[in-house]
Amino acid sequence: MIIYKKDNTMKEQFIKSKAAIAWGPNQPLSIEEIDVMLPKKGEVLVKIIASGVCHTDAFTLSGDDPEGVFPVILGHEGGGIVEQIGEGVTSVAVGDHVIPLYTPECGECEYCLSGKTNLCQK
Repeated sequence: MIIYKKDNTMKEQFIKSKAAIAWGPNQPLSIEEIDVMLPKKGEVLVKIIASGVCHTDAFTLSGDDPEGVFPVILGHEGGGIVEQIGEGVTSVAVGDHVIPLYTPECGECEYCLSGKTNLCQK
């Protein structure tokens, strides 16, 4: 979907997706349709095929996580297929099977260069 401003210039581009949303602590997850922005420069759109809910998600959902903010879409462990790439992305291509990570990787330090990106210090 493309949304236009009043002067008919393009504002943002979105696709529709379903998400399991936690609206508050200890509340059942609600399956809802959401808007997802298409990738911008340096970003990748991944169609998630499978997602796990781990102990950190359960901790957030319990309301005991001091960093937990609601509403939230849980499930940071998963795998999927690259559907679109933003400008400048060269590390993956459309159709690649990927495991998205939320941990930073600089790609330059000793750990990243040795394949131990989970230990990146930058």
